[in-house]
Amino acid sequence: MNLLVKARRDGREIVRVTPASAGWRYVGFAAYRLAPGERQVLDLAGQEVCVVVLSGRVNVDTGAARFDGIGGRASVFDERGPYAVYAPDGAGVTIEAVTPAEIGIASAPGGGSLPPRLIEPSTIQRSVRGQGANTRYVRDILPESAPAEHLLVVEVRTPAGHSSSYPPHKHDADNVPEESSLEETYYHRLDPPQGFAFQRVYTDDRSLDESLAVEDHDVVMVPRGYHPVVVPHGYESYYLNVMAGPKRVWHFRNDPAHEWMLKR
Repeated sequence: MNLLVKARRDGREIVRVTPASAGWRYVGFAAYRLAPGERQVLDLAGQEVCVVVLSGRVNVDTGAARFDGIGGRASVFDERGPYAVYAPDGAGVTIEAVTPAEIGIASAPGGGSLPPRLIEPSTIQRSVRGQGANTRYVRDILPESAPAEHLLVVEVRTPAGHSSSYPPHKHDADNVPEESSLEETYYHRLDPPQGFAFQRVYTDDRSLDESLAVEDHDVVMVPRGYHPVVVPHGYESYYLNVMAGPKRVWHFRNDPAHEWMLKR
């Protein structure tokens, strides 16, 4: 099973994952690079979407609401948080670049009655997870405490030489509150961009066990299993996570073999 989706190094579409291409039910993800004046029109009827402005500045028109000139980060490695737009239905949502821009499009089954809304950096909760060489920095863009049908969206920065999504954890069993079943994508960025990171995806019985070398803009699909990330010395990691499943809650189970380190 190949869980690594390699990015296109040029052109508008950087990478795209659909439920059909992934072989699952819920999560869709795409990333685009847009030149000033270029537009990307979404054809995602019946899907809720979260448009994340990764860098640059864009206008977003959902049909029911329009948000102009949002964004402003030079890169995902800026200290400031992102702007994002939630739309309950992705049919005809139009993104127009004001400056050179990179955007991420998270999608999941939706089509509900929630109103479209702007998500501003000042409203995004920031937190620090882990300690020592397991420290990473988290921004919850669309957490379970915010209204949506299925989508959960979060971005994580991991310093050079650190591990992340660690100790290894999984969320593939519909057993709330102990664990929830969520599909997930990781959209990876590296700084400097010629860098790489490693991600392993594995299950308890090792029926799934892949170790992946990821480069800038690549996506890793996590249909099930544990999924830690390790970043080599000299390169900082960023990833944008999209999760969705039958219940919109994030409950995870750590790999018992490695949970000892949380008790030190």
